[in-house]
Parts: sequence; C-alpha cells; structure tokens
Amino acid sequence: MISRRIIRIKVMQSLYAFHSSPNQTINLAEKELFHSINKSYDLYHWLLQLLVEVHTYATERIELKKHKQVPTQDDLSPNTKFINNEVILRLVENKPLQDYIEKAKLSWIDHPELIKKLYTELVESENYKKYIINETKSIKEDRNLVDHFYANVVAQSEDIYQLLEEQSIYWNDDLEFVASMIIKTLRKFKLTTSETKSLMPLFKDEEDVDFTKKLFRQSVLNSEEHRKIITDHLRNWDLDRVAFIDVLIMEMALCEFLYFSSIPSKVSLNEYIDLAKFYSTTKSRTFINGILDKILKSLKEDGKITKAGRGLIGENN
Repeated sequence: MISRRIIRIKVMQSLYAFHSSPNQTINLAEKELFHSINKSYDLYHWLLQLLVEVHTYATERIELKKHKQVPTQDDLSPNTKFINNEVILRLVENKPLQDYIEKAKLSWIDHPELIKKLYTELVESENYKKYIINETKSIKEDRNLVDHFYANVVAQSEDIYQLLEEQSIYWNDDLEFVASMIIKTLRKFKLTTSETKSLMPLFKDEEDVDFTKKLFRQSVLNSEEHRKIITDHLRNWDLDRVAFIDVLIMEMALCEFLYFSSIPSKVSLNEYIDLAKFYSTTKSRTFINGILDKILKSLKEDGKITKAGRGLIGENN
C-alpha cells in the first residue's frame, strides 16, 4: 500500500525529528519511522471501515422510516440501490478488514454526527442523485459511486482533516494518499469477490522495506558528507541560511544519487523536486532544483554516479 512517494515523505519527516532531537539514536528513530508507516496502514483500514459505517447508517435509516407511526409510500418502498451496492456489500463482509479493525481497536463509535454528515453530503451530491435514479445496475456503476465517496466526499472533508489531526500526529499528510489507495483497493472488488479477499499489504514487497531502511540510515550516516557537497555548490550562500527542510530534501536526493544504483538519477531528481512543491516555498523549489541539477552534473563528471540495471543504459554518461 505504501508507495515510494509516501516512503520518502515519511523518511523526510523522521529525519527532521531525528536532527531536531539531539538525544535520539538512529535505532530509535528508525523504529519511530516504521511506527509512522504502520499508522498510515491503520488509517487505511479505518477509512475503509468508514464506508461500512455510512452504509450501516443508511440501512438503519431506511428501517426507522418503515416503522414510523404514519409512514409514507416512499418510507415503505424505499430506493435500496445504495444499501445494495455490491462493492460496499463485499466490503461489509470482508473478514480481513474486520479482523484488523478489531485487533487495532479502531472504531467510529464516537463520531455518529460525522457519519451522518458524510452520508448527507453523499446523497446530496449530483453523482449520487444520478446513481440512485438510474434503474440499471452494474458493478461498474457501484464502483464509480464508491470512488466518488472517497475522492470527493472523504478526501475533501474539512471535518475529516480536523479529526485526523486530533487523532494522530502521523495522519496529518496521509488523507489524500490513503483515499487513493482505498479507491485502488475497491476497484478490484467484483461480484465474485469472497469475504476472505485480502486487502493491500503494507509494503508492496521486501524491496520497499529495504529501501525505507537504507534511505533513512544512509541519509543519517552520510549527512555531514552530503552537506559538504551541497555547500560546495552554493554560490554566495551560506548553508545555515538555507531552510532546514530544504537541506533535508537535497540530502535525501543526494543519498539516492549515490547509494541507490537501481534508481535512475532523473527519477530521484523529479521525486524530490515534487516533494519540494509541498514542503517548501516556490522560491525554495526553484532553488533546490538548481542546486540538485548542478550537483548531479558534477557527480557524473567525477564518475561518482554508478547506476546499473534494466532501463539504466546511458545513465552514467
């Protein structure tokens, strides 16, 4: 589930915390890094469960209306297309999700008003209105509504953002990414999907686990050397005047240039320029781009960039 982009963000945040805490050890900092990544996995499951809770609310609402003292015809014969959404039903029945929710003690029980509000925002949306009046039924249509719920209701909810900030310091930057991972997960659900279908693993493979460890440790252990390289490429500028987060971004990029032989330098450069878009100012982004570009050219000229592997022919020229 965790992409290389999110791994880089988590490592950057952990490096910031490490360098800001003089008594921190590298082992404890690495442990905290993986704890942060695991918290993102908690959020992935918690937000999956959110749709289950909204579905439960909708189902109970229909039942309550049926038992009104003077029910209307609509109350007695409600449109059940949403509560019979096949993607949601597969999620409601999903055993791995329920097992994880129970083990991690994750719950929406303290947030009934938020469940109600999200449901209301969903049913008032144009996507929902078109969905509910369309008499045809297909798994694709059901899936599109679920996509809309996570992309346009959950990911755009100020209430959700506020709640995540209150619940965990590790979730501040995760909502949009986790919502996209949930959409990818649920797009794979079919009518034949069993209740035991596994969800996304935390890491795609062991290689990503190794990437996380190596990026963090090499960035810490070679920080002094990386800062010297950066200083050598600053013109009329002192490193102490450069924003701390900008220095960390450049250090991490240097780390990938020098110690990750299978990652093309251009990929690393673009990744860290993109990272600067979110965590630096516009001026800083341009500054980082210029410095990293000069450093990369210099390292290649000195023969310090060694890349090998598929698709990397010509990288070292």
